[in-house]
Amino acid sequence: MDKKRIAAQLYTVRDFCKTPEDLTKTLKKVKKIGFEAVQVSGVGPMDNKELAKIIKGEGLVCCATHEPGKSIIEETGKVIEKLQILNCEYTAYPYPHSGPTTKKDYVKLAKDLDKAGKKMKKAGITLTYHNHAIEFEKFDGKTGLDIIYSESSPENLQGEIDTYWVQYGGENPVEWCTKLKNRLPLLHLKEYGIVQNKVTMMEVGYGNLDWKKIIAAAKKSGTKWFIIEEDTCRFDPFESLKMSFDYMVKEL
Repeated sequence: MDKKRIAAQLYTVRDFCKTPEDLTKTLKKVKKIGFEAVQVSGVGPMDNKELAKIIKGEGLVCCATHEPGKSIIEETGKVIEKLQILNCEYTAYPYPHSGPTTKKDYVKLAKDLDKAGKKMKKAGITLTYHNHAIEFEKFDGKTGLDIIYSESSPENLQGEIDTYWVQYGGENPVEWCTKLKNRLPLLHLKEYGIVQNKVTMMEVGYGNLDWKKIIAAAKKSGTKWFIIEEDTCRFDPFESLKMSFDYMVKEL
């Protein structure tokens, strides 16, 4: 795989991104691994202009961000301003902050996201949806995630499929990558494995997901950025990122 299309999700190394000084050191390590892009998430409080300066200063690009769900819906303008400062085209709604438990809740969330995404589109920014497992609860035979995408416009809301959480939720990452054809600019590569009978997040290529099929399906659907994320690492987070990155470059 072309390493220029592979990004590091900074949430993976969030404990090392709490201050501008820490972030600078972290990005140097990320760059040394071979990454040329990052997704901003889990970074400590800092001025957006300073954040942009640090990323650019280390020779990296910001391919996308995660922003607080409430901010995306209620303070869309501020999110747009941040993305413009970062010269970043994509952001993601990271988790259903409203805690949807019914079909009606998911329909409302979809409409709210569609409205925010429409504003972002006018500013040249694309809003995507990042799934966990909560969205795979079914209502009248349809999952919450199906409802989110069916009740919103592809023009206003795109996808950021998280492979681990799709598998955890009992569905197939390959099928979801295929289902979102022309609607999946971002893909979270998160490995799903079993260690001592426990479901475990792992380094890409070291677990049970069929990455060749996942990547092939994502490419056919138009995915632009392949983003490595590991919420909880088995090893030093930087070593885990390197293991995943090396596997992707050599094997995919």
